[in-house]
Amino acid sequence: MRLATWNVNSLTARMPRVLDWIAEFVPDVLCLQETKQADGAFPVGAFTDLGYASAHHGDGRWNGVAILSRVGLDHPTRGFSSAEDEYGCRIVAATCGGVRVHSVYVPNGRSLDHEQYRFKLAWLGRLATFLEETCDPGQDVVVCGDFNIAPDDRDVWDPSAFTGATHVSEPERRALGVLLDWGLEDLFRRHHEEGGVFSWWDYRAGDFHEGRGMRIDLVLASRSLAARSQGVVIDRNARKGKKPSDHAPVVVDLA
Repeated sequence: MRLATWNVNSLTARMPRVLDWIAEFVPDVLCLQETKQADGAFPVGAFTDLGYASAHHGDGRWNGVAILSRVGLDHPTRGFSSAEDEYGCRIVAATCGGVRVHSVYVPNGRSLDHEQYRFKLAWLGRLATFLEETCDPGQDVVVCGDFNIAPDDRDVWDPSAFTGATHVSEPERRALGVLLDWGLEDLFRRHHEEGGVFSWWDYRAGDFHEGRGMRIDLVLASRSLAARSQGVVIDRNARKGKKPSDHAPVVVDLA
């Protein structure tokens, strides 16, 4: 199984690039974030024509998450059905080829003194509870998407540039650690101990070309899936060219 995740930063703006990327990489399961589409506008037909079933959760504003699958898409759920859903359409789940797949878009947080930072921590706490309530870590489970957290200092271009900022704070990293302690593993780190490999670069100031990025797009998998993982790549080429997303896809191959 080939599984990928990609924050496309508006599917409306990026649809041709997404279709081209699918044709090149042919993922069995593709999780999308920041579709910025309402459910009624999501291009179900275009993905059906390519052989993908889809589940989407969006209201047309700044969020929106989706799962595309060509290995089955069963028992889809949208949101938490809790107060944390007030923070936007940020999670969709479905069973694809026997794997319980979650596509997530974690709140950004903005700054450590902003109310959105408190929302972010609350949302991550609800995600941990949701997994505890709905999944078994002994089974095949994957949670992937834009976490807006760099797991450690290897995952930012210059740790000193992020002092006192979100995405690297200890509370955020501890919240991510709760998910790992539940029974998930960061698949990229399983295969790559080195730092300096990123999945997001700001559009401004030539950050992509200067290598000023962060690794905030993650694939977290249960131990059974992690043992089957054969490799993980971040497709930097998708960040190049005309009208790219500011994120690059993360691709995992499972035996």
